[in-house]
Amino acid sequence: MAPLTLTVLRDEHAALAAMLRSVLLLLGDHRQRGTLPDFSVLRAMLFYVDEFPEKRHHRKETELLFPKLRARTPLARPLLDRLDQDHASGEQRVRELEHALLGFEMMGESRRDAFEQAMARYVDFYLAHMALEEREVLPLAERVLTADDWRDLDEAFAANQDPLTGHDAEGPYRALFTRIVNLVPAPLGLGPASTAAKAAARRG
Repeated sequence: MAPLTLTVLRDEHAALAAMLRSVLLLLGDHRQRGTLPDFSVLRAMLFYVDEFPEKRHHRKETELLFPKLRARTPLARPLLDRLDQDHASGEQRVRELEHALLGFEMMGESRRDAFEQAMARYVDFYLAHMALEEREVLPLAERVLTADDWRDLDEAFAANQDPLTGHDAEGPYRALFTRIVNLVPAPLGLGPASTAAKAAARRG
């Protein structure tokens, strides 16, 4: 049975990937129809990315998981250094996205391309980052960490409680999570499926 930490990390990666892809589907749908998106929905989605993955998920990887890996094997240090640099730049990347979104909201169509391109770059960056962790770091952790290591990590990661992975949202986040789920297009949320998602479903 896999350690709880690995299950939590993989579930959170999957939830975040779905969230990011939903943003792109949402933007593509509005571009196709020639309409402007609901900016409050986009702000809520970026706030979630900043609030949960950046401040909790990444922090625990950098502060808890990666130090244990460095202590067990020197081979992964260059990779972990690279991932730590990604984590360190994450909040700044979100700030830049939020600024681009504000420009789109305030200036309208003239800023659509800039935000869509910034969002696409961010999604590409994040998906590649998570794929590297899934492909290299998590299998390495399974090989080299001890039972005591996993006991410490499982206790810490069990407290993550990301609502997008099926946990009840904490009090302060309940309204935010409810808003996102009700407005974000299916399959991540309960909102109407985007045109792009419907087309993909028909092809599938």
